[in-house]
Amino acid sequence: MKGNSAFFAEFYTAAEYDRFIVTEERGDVTGDGIPDTVFLTANQLAPDSSYLNNITLNIKDGRNGQVQQIPLKQNAGYDPSLFLGDFTGDKIDDILVVIDSGGSGGMIFAYVFSYKDRSFKQIFDSDAFNESNKYEVLYLDQFKAQVDSLKPAKRYILDLQYKGKEYLNEIYKKDGTLKAPVEGWVAPLSGLYPVDFERDGMYELDTYQNIAGRYSADGLGYMMNVLKWDGLKFVTNRQSIAIFGEDKE
Repeated sequence: MKGNSAFFAEFYTAAEYDRFIVTEERGDVTGDGIPDTVFLTANQLAPDSSYLNNITLNIKDGRNGQVQQIPLKQNAGYDPSLFLGDFTGDKIDDILVVIDSGGSGGMIFAYVFSYKDRSFKQIFDSDAFNESNKYEVLYLDQFKAQVDSLKPAKRYILDLQYKGKEYLNEIYKKDGTLKAPVEGWVAPLSGLYPVDFERDGMYELDTYQNIAGRYSADGLGYMMNVLKWDGLKFVTNRQSIAIFGEDKE
């Protein structure tokens, strides 16, 4: 949505004026007690397209009016959003940026920036999260699937009987043994939400990843990690799996 044209015109030349402000939030992100203005700018490829590129994080310092631009590693997609809140426990608002990729798997790009040592530093990157959190999904005999998380080291056993006879007959013999080995996978991040679980003013990151069976739309549930800042980085505070319920007749 284009808007705030007068505000936007303060900072950009005529050559850049085809860009627009997508969304903005106000909060003290520098820790000086003065509210700052944080906003995302982007280019729209076509008037009737909701796909945006060159998405950029901008911070207008409330004390001196200077604007700092921070480029994003993945800077194209849909519905970019901002959230300001304290993730590190220093009583200063940090900046969460989330962008929908628009791909069939529903993957998102997410970044958290925090003001440290007089500059903004990136303290969370969804690509790095996807790379460091590995899983294995194996179908087992007797209509079950095993999901292993490598870090933290946990194992989950899912009952697949809710999938129905037609689904199970494609995979299992009559005695409940597999017709052939079947492997699934855990997809990259598709959801990330700031939640103050402990109601102490410090937010955690609540993450969701689709657990896929034989193909992307064959969902088995969601892998959920609650990430908490440990003073140096975000670590998994707790992990669980949400499974789909069976319709009652």
